[in-house]
Formats: sequence, structure tokens, C-alpha cells
Amino acid sequence: MLEHSTYHKLLRISCAVVAAVLLFQSGVVSETTAKLSLQTQQYVANAVAVSVGVEPTELNQLTANLTKRELALAQREKDLQAREISIGIAPGGAMISQATTTFVLAIVLFILLVLVILNYVLDFLRARRGRSLTQTAT
Repeated sequence: MLEHSTYHKLLRISCAVVAAVLLFQSGVVSETTAKLSLQTQQYVANAVAVSVGVEPTELNQLTANLTKRELALAQREKDLQAREISIGIAPGGAMISQATTTFVLAIVLFILLVLVILNYVLDFLRARRGRSLTQTAT
């Protein structure tokens, strides 16, 4: 008889959850869910921050000013690129991130499905071996 342990239940539930997340994240169910997952990824990426303090010196001040100018230039380039994407001149980079996430989720789902199938095959072989041992013992 096949066992239905907690491990088996958790494996099946995790397969179902990853499959549902993959469907919603990839946009198969609705395009809105794909946009929502992308915005969530960007929000989480922007929420992570680190701050460090250093005593101000002349070199630090010069470096800080240079960094401030570089950040302003990077922001201008980002704004320009966003304008180009919005009018269709440059391809959007958001789809690359979403494609990567979809690919990773698909790999995780595949691994989970392989584990489920392997579990059932090994349980079947063990049960068959147990039946053959009981038949030979009788």
C-alpha cells in the first residue's frame, strides 16, 4: 500500500503552489498579473538598502561631489531610456527580468514534478517488492 506521509503531502502542495505562481507570473491567466509580479519584484529590489557613515575629509567631499554628478547623469540617462521605451524607439528591458523569473519558476516546477514522480515510482517498486516477499514467505 502506498504511504501518504507529510513529505508526500508537502511535495504535492509545493508543486501546486509553484504551478499557480508560474501561471500568474508568466501572464497566462491575465496580463495584469504579469505586470503586478514585475512591479512587486521592482518594489522589493528598491526596498533593500544599506547605509554607512564615514568622517568627512577633503577627498571624501570631492568623491561625494563626483558621485552626485554621476548619479544625476545616470538618472538623466534612465529618464531618456524610459522615454525611448515609451515611444517605442528602444526595446523594453522589463520583459527580460520577467522571462528570467518565469524560467526559474519553470525549472523549480520541473524539479518538483520529477521528485513527485520519483516518489511514486519508488513507492510502487517498494510495494511490489513487499508483495513478492509476502507471497514467497507463504
